[in-house]
Amino acid sequence: GAPNVSTTTAVREQHGHDESMHPCAPPDVVVWPQAVGQVQELAALCHRCRVPMVPFGTGTGLEGGVNAVQGGVCFDLSRMDAIAELSLEDFSVTVEPGVTRKALNKYLRGTGLWFPVGTVGM
Repeated sequence: GAPNVSTTTAVREQHGHDESMHPCAPPDVVVWPQAVGQVQELAALCHRCRVPMVPFGTGTGLEGGVNAVQGGVCFDLSRMDAIAELSLEDFSVTVEPGVTRKALNKYLRGTGLWFPVGTVGM
């Protein structure tokens, strides 16, 4: 519904560029899935209709990866921000894709663990 889908120019332009030097290339629509099942359904629909899918996190990338050069659907995953499981024994944490490093470190405060910039495998 409306709070989870937008075709407004401002929202599309916000999601059509990152911090790179590349010019804005907005998607045709921005959606905010909130569960894995919604992502699966949206991805299946896009695949069936041969519509490009563009994932969007925070828009701070430097590569132009969020630029929708062929239009399509932007999946803004910021509302999928749950931290599912923390294992202190093996130093692992399971998170949804919208969890930011700042939010994760706030969650980890007091455990003796932290997630530094540049860590691979999140």
